[in-house]
Amino acid sequence: MIRTNGGLLISQIKQLSGRIFNTLLQNAGIEEFNGAQGRILYVLWQEDHLPIVELSRRTGLAKTTLTGMPDRMEERDFLSRVPSPQDRRQLLIVLTPKARALNGQYEEVSEKMGEIFYRGFSDEEIVRFEEMLERIRRNLQGD
Repeated sequence: MIRTNGGLLISQIKQLSGRIFNTLLQNAGIEEFNGAQGRILYVLWQEDHLPIVELSRRTGLAKTTLTGMPDRMEERDFLSRVPSPQDRRQLLIVLTPKARALNGQYEEVSEKMGEIFYRGFSDEEIVRFEEMLERIRRNLQGD
C-alpha cells in the first residue's frame, strides 16, 4: 500500500478550518457558540427532538463529549431536554427559540466556509471529492 501523509493533512485541515470557521462566526457577530456547538445546532436545525445517541451519530462527536456540552448549551438557552413521548426515561434534545433565530446567520457563515473550501474546484471535482470523503467515513465506521 502506498504511504501517504493523508492523516497529517486531515489533521491540519481540521485545525485550519476550525480556526477559520470560528473567525467567520465572530465576524458575523455570532459569538454565542463555538464550532463543536455549531455542529450540534446544525444537526438540530435539520431535525429537532433527537436523543443524545442519535445526536452523537449525526455530529460525529463522542457521547462523552456530548455529555457536558448540552449542559453548557442549556445554560446559555440554546437547547433544552424533554422526555420522549415514547419512552419517558429517554431525554430528547430540543432547540430553543434563541437557537432557532441563529440558523440564518449560521447558514451564511457555512456558505462562506464552503466557498473557501472549494475555491478553484469544478463542480465535478467537488462531487468526486465528497464521494471519496464519504467512502473514508464509511471505512472508519466499519460500514
